[in-house]
Amino acid sequence: MTFRLHQGSAPLLVSIPHMGTDIPAGLRGSYVERALAVEDTDWHLDRLYAFARELGASVLQPLHSRYVIDLNRPPDDQPMYPGASNTELCPTRFFSGEPLYREGGAPTEAQRRERLRQYWQPYHDALQATLERLRRQHGFVLLWDAHSIRSEIPWLFEGRLPDLNIGTAGGQSAAPSIAAAVVQAAAGYSRYTHVLDGRFKGGYITRRYGRPAEHVHAVQLEMCQCTYMREAPPYDWSEERATQVQPVVRAMVKAALAACRKLYG
Repeated sequence: MTFRLHQGSAPLLVSIPHMGTDIPAGLRGSYVERALAVEDTDWHLDRLYAFARELGASVLQPLHSRYVIDLNRPPDDQPMYPGASNTELCPTRFFSGEPLYREGGAPTEAQRRERLRQYWQPYHDALQATLERLRRQHGFVLLWDAHSIRSEIPWLFEGRLPDLNIGTAGGQSAAPSIAAAVVQAAAGYSRYTHVLDGRFKGGYITRRYGRPAEHVHAVQLEMCQCTYMREAPPYDWSEERATQVQPVVRAMVKAALAACRKLYG
């Protein structure tokens, strides 16, 4: 098994594509030693989104690290953000820009295809099937794609990110009323900064599956890790910070779901 899927009954699927940490034993020797600590993981998001099951959500999460394959990149490996630094379908660099692999260790084209088949495709098959099940059941569905990242990574972006980065693919992946509801919910908590469709507008999952005309709405939240954990090793959970930010995230998800229901009620 390459992922875990909790099947819920509400018209809500929470996808957490970058929380996996496993690098298979057969691949580990190709990476530099530093890579085995999987520092660019979206740490602890299953814990942060524990409330999702209380809302009746389905929750999909992978077991393997994004260093094996990035589930939020397109299968043809086209860059998500042209003109900016990008990581690939099978990443070859840390977020800091240094090489992930030992000399000559980067995957070949055949190895990339095999990773696509073994890890990427099953996750997307499960994601698609769950969305279809929930849409059939309710007439609509909300996909919430959950991410987190260090607040400052010069190789990827300048300066410090806002705390809460809401992405709707420039308005293409979700109805405007849903985006507005999420923004309004975030704005209700003034200690946290937020932006809509800023540096992170949504990756492949948001762009591929968000189809408002087909009653499938997708929102990505890329949140700064400093809001709920320590951004430096050992990347540990901060109960104090998490307790403060978790109600904000919950309010944003609930606002998006309520806006969806209003659209189709």
